[in-house]
This record gives sequence, structure tokens and C-alpha cells, in this order.
Amino acid sequence: MTLVRDLAVIVSLLLPFTVAAHNIRVDQRVAPVGVADKGELIYQKDQFSYKAWNSAQLSGKVRVIQHIAGRSSAKEQNAALVEVIKAAKLPHDRYQTTTIVNTDDAIPGTGMFVRSSIESNKQQFPWSQFIVDSTGAVHQAWQLKDGGSAIIVLDKEGRVRFVKEGALTQDEVKKVMALLTELLH
Repeated sequence: MTLVRDLAVIVSLLLPFTVAAHNIRVDQRVAPVGVADKGELIYQKDQFSYKAWNSAQLSGKVRVIQHIAGRSSAKEQNAALVEVIKAAKLPHDRYQTTTIVNTDDAIPGTGMFVRSSIESNKQQFPWSQFIVDSTGAVHQAWQLKDGGSAIIVLDKEGRVRFVKEGALTQDEVKKVMALLTELLH
């Protein structure tokens, strides 16, 4: 009986330290959220600007959302998927990658470098959408883990078809690409 009681005490002590899971559910829309401070990065006529963004704008195209902390380690977690998507040359009229960078979760003093990297990517891939979330609003609304990366696949109605926090395995990368092919046909 003592062992059971001891285990119960240990579990109750550790429970507050477990990480809460995200609130993103397959076949539903992501929780509504807006980003007014910074927001969507726009590149027109060799000039960068920002406009407010909100999750209601996610329908209309099949998309992969990559939510990442403003750290190179988070970006690297799903770099393999990003490279496969680039190589697939998906149709820009029906598909879009949306990268949401939580610059509130960046290593102190690196914000300027993070924004410079985002701007460089926008120049290189102007059809992709880049959201700079300087207050962590999306991270909080979707209850994502700190310091990491999340991949979310949406159908053209904006419903979640796949979600995972952390690095995707090679099999999961294949699964995402097969799902994108299915959704685009």
C-alpha cells in the first residue's frame, strides 16, 4: 500500500510540470488569433512593410503553417519538410506556405538578425506568407510549446488536416506531402 501511496504522491508532484498540449484539432479551424504588432511581412517595390494579420485569413488555399520560435534551432527542426515543399513546386494559386515566427521567443539580442532572415526569405519566396509575431499572440492562442516548431496542414476551407509539434520524421514528411497532393487535386 505504501508503494501505491508513494507513486500517487510522485505523480501529483510532477503533474504541474507536464507541458500542456496544443489546442489544435484535426477537422477544425485553428483558434482565432490576430497579430497587430508587426504581423504579415509585405515586400513590394523593394520595400518591406507590415500589416495586421489574423487567422481568419487562412482559408482559400491549401497551406502548410510552420509556427516557429525565433531561434535557428526551431527553424532547423522542420527544415527537411521545407526543402521537400520547395522542390515540389506546388501551384502558388492553390497552395501557400505560411511561416509564423514568434520573435517574442528569440534569444535576447537576436531580434534584428531574426527579422533580417525573415526578410531575406520573403525576397527569395515572395509567394510565401511570413508573419512576425512580436508578442507571442499565436503561440499563446494555440497553446504551443516554447522554443519549438509546429507544422499544421490546412485544407482550402481552413480546417486542420495534420498537426504536429516538434521535428517531423521522414515518414511524417512523406505523409504531409501525400496529404498536400491529395488536397490539391
